[in-house]
Amino acid sequence: MSIGSAILNSVEKAGNKLPDPVTIFLVLIGVVMLASLGLSALGTAVDHPVTGESISVINLLTGSQLQTLLVGMPGVLTGFAPLGMVLVVMIGAGIAEKTGLLSAGMRVMVSGAPRALLTPVLVFAGVMGNLAADSGYIVMVPLGAVVFAAAGRHPIAGIAAVFAGVSAGFSANLVVTSLEPLLFGITQTAAQSIEPGWTLNNLDNYYFTFALTPILVVVGTLVNNYIVEPRLGEWQRPDDFAAPEGDGTLSANESKGLAWAGISLLVIGAIVLALTVPSNGILRDANGGLGPFFQSIVAILMIAFLVSGTLYGIAVGNVKSDKDVVALGTRSMADMGGYIILAFAMAHFIFLFGASEMDTVIAISGAGGLQSLNLPAPLLIIGMVLLVAVLNLFMGSASAKWALLAPVFVPMLMLLGISPEGSTLAYRMGDQATNIITPLMPYLPLILIFCQRYVPEFGLGSLIAVMLPYSMAILVSSLAMIFVWFAFDLPLGPDGASFEYEIPAAASAPAEAGAGGRR
Repeated sequence: MSIGSAILNSVEKAGNKLPDPVTIFLVLIGVVMLASLGLSALGTAVDHPVTGESISVINLLTGSQLQTLLVGMPGVLTGFAPLGMVLVVMIGAGIAEKTGLLSAGMRVMVSGAPRALLTPVLVFAGVMGNLAADSGYIVMVPLGAVVFAAAGRHPIAGIAAVFAGVSAGFSANLVVTSLEPLLFGITQTAAQSIEPGWTLNNLDNYYFTFALTPILVVVGTLVNNYIVEPRLGEWQRPDDFAAPEGDGTLSANESKGLAWAGISLLVIGAIVLALTVPSNGILRDANGGLGPFFQSIVAILMIAFLVSGTLYGIAVGNVKSDKDVVALGTRSMADMGGYIILAFAMAHFIFLFGASEMDTVIAISGAGGLQSLNLPAPLLIIGMVLLVAVLNLFMGSASAKWALLAPVFVPMLMLLGISPEGSTLAYRMGDQATNIITPLMPYLPLILIFCQRYVPEFGLGSLIAVMLPYSMAILVSSLAMIFVWFAFDLPLGPDGASFEYEIPAAASAPAEAGAGGRR
């Protein structure tokens, strides 16, 4: 057995021993409560860099704290910022998915593409397909094999190209996705431990992720055409091979549905412009600022998905009345049941971690330690990207990992001059890079089954070996993009957010913040 295979086997074995993310958070809640007891008894405290007050760890196991937890439990869940935003978006996105709009839209991206453009079109379709990740994995990945096989190319290379686009490019897109409110909701909660007034803007990574999209298409194409396909060689068609049903073409009703959906999106876009462009528009504040527009992105996405999905469903015949729309929305919400349970555990972990003041103590103490290393901001960001890329091999859920890391890293990096938007972006770049090579990725077994339709002996190690070049290339490309953004001080989003952050004027320097130490 080669060293590489041994390492992959060890990662898979270790990853399979991890419990469900919900269980992990419940265990961590217990750890936080016990740690608060011990640290409180030791009198652990630091000086807050903004207010100057002494922050001590609070014992969560006192009678009053337990009473607060039990009485406030419903409010902790309903007040969890990502939950409401994600559920609102999914009301519309779920209907668009259930009616088949998202599937048809992705299929039309690749139909009729010239042979030379097959790879970039497939990678691009995969990246855009992460608007609805389940549809991307279930529909686009097998379609990539069909398209490549029909063109006389290795079907597994087609699978790999789309899989890389959907999963490894999960933090890149030309439009805003549901990942923004999910991650920024967690970021906002963490950032407010340093700056209580800090609020999220769901577009604060948009310039970067928009620019990253064509980069990933180019990188994915080069890796596929010059590394993956040559390594796979010529496809030997199995004797008993049966091609998957469907060739990706659209029926007349599907084409009509896409036309109706496209027209509706143009109308909605025009309405949003009419409400936003005038200086006194409804989606502007009293001073003419665009804050209300940015805060309305979630609602706008929900309406756009809902209207276009419903019109598509009417055209193809699976929406005949308002009852059908409600039924599809109900099915979509049923699919979110697992996330709601996870959100319950995440919300209470974040709440208790913050209530104990351990997040602030760790952030201020850690900032002092990191400051003593005198690392430039780009190296801090790169270090975080690499850390997340490694952690992703052992914990597949993007939101679960960020809920664990954000309460520590967001305030810590804020004290070292790196913005919450910047730390969120660094997390996303690390997370996306290794999605396609972790055995804990939920869709990896499904992708393996798709591959085995064309090469029956294709195993998990083979799949990871195929996807590893994409993973490394995407990681390097993301880091290079971060260097470019730092070098030219480019904004991350339309409101001017950047990697740099300045704590309020009353704050002390990070080194002074860490000087309080432990008492």
